[in-house]
Amino acid sequence: MSKKNLVESVLSASKYIFDRKLVSGKAGNISARFKDNEMDIIAITPTLISLNYVNEKNIVLVDLDGNIISKGNPSSEIFLHLEIYKKREDVKGIVHTHSPYATGFSFSNEKIKRLEGFGEIKSPYFKEVGYKKPGSMELAYNAAKKLVKEDIIILKNHGIVTTGLNVQEAADLAEFVEESAKTQFVTYQLNMEK
Repeated sequence: MSKKNLVESVLSASKYIFDRKLVSGKAGNISARFKDNEMDIIAITPTLISLNYVNEKNIVLVDLDGNIISKGNPSSEIFLHLEIYKKREDVKGIVHTHSPYATGFSFSNEKIKRLEGFGEIKSPYFKEVGYKKPGSMELAYNAAKKLVKEDIIILKNHGIVTTGLNVQEAADLAEFVEESAKTQFVTYQLNMEK
């Protein structure tokens, strides 16, 4: 994948995530990885800009050490993305959202069931990572460690992170998690009325 295609894939995923209301305001971040002369390059959404307003001029390119290759300021969750890429050579796209239903579950004692519809069900629930300050190295390390054998994690009191073989697959997973959480929430409500 070329640098241009990589940036376009991040832009497309940003619009997809925003249009599906998986983020609001300036929340959420998206990245994709490609090789340039054997060096990993990460294209990531900028900090403090809504995914609705991300464009090719404000996408930030960094290396795996976080050195900025282009202009701009990467997402405050840059270390989260980099640590996942370091642990998972197969991951080429990452999406982090604060979608309403899934994030609501992250603030509760309820776990989100992993429903059929997106890959093999290895565990009945999406794995969780305990709360750590957003943007911290501690959150980055804990999340990356949990994602070694997972494609989705719930960040307690925070949101979700999804990974994929490309950024669109990660975006599709983010939508799947939100729909799973919504289905579970509606089911709870309907069962309470009996």
